Order: sequence, then structure tokens, then C-alpha cells
Amino acid sequence: MQTRQPYPTDLTDEQWALIEPLLPQETRGRKPVHTRREMVNALLYMARTGCQWRMLPHDLPPWAAVYAFWRRLVALQVLERINDALRIQIRLQEDQDADPSVLIVDSQSVQTAEKRGPAD
Repeated sequence: MQTRQPYPTDLTDEQWALIEPLLPQETRGRKPVHTRREMVNALLYMARTGCQWRMLPHDLPPWAAVYAFWRRLVALQVLERINDALRIQIRLQEDQDADPSVLIVDSQSVQTAEKRGPAD
């Protein structure tokens, strides 16, 4: 049960239901001290405020635990899976195919060779 006042960056129950299945389960070792939801809330707080690891508020999990959790998510490519799942959900809500079928690449050519000064 949550005993702290919520931050504006905290996950809603609906948001948590979407990403919880995508997070790795703790299957080995001792039982975690902090819930995965609180760890994600700490990461969202950091992403929104831009604070440093060691500047996390004291009512969130310790920075070292949050950092270790983040490193694990990066190593397992969980953040990419969450992004893909959310992108698919948004596209389906907008009555589009789950995956885009067209890719537009826009490039601008800059000519620099003709702008040089005269050769000596």
C-alpha cells in the first residue's frame, strides 16, 4: 500500500495495468524491498523533473535501487517494448494499422564545396 502523497508523475492504475505485464518479474533471490510500480514512479519523476540520481526525493526508493532497476530495464530492452506497446495502442485508438506502412524520409542537401574561397 502506498503511504506517500502521490506526485503528478505517478502512474495511474490504468497506466500501470498497461505496462505491468511488460516489466520483468522478480523470480530469484530475496523479495524486493520496493515495488516495481514505485520504481517506475521514481523513473518517471526523474524523466519529468530532470533531477540527478542522487537527488531523488526521500519518499521514493533510494537512488541506487532505482538506478539498478533502470539498468536492468535497459539491458533487457524493456523500455523499447513499452514504447512499442504504447505506440501500437495509440495507433489503434486512432483507427490506424498497428504498424506504420509508409516511411517518409526528408533530407536537405547542403552544398559547401562551392562556398569556399578561391584556391591558392
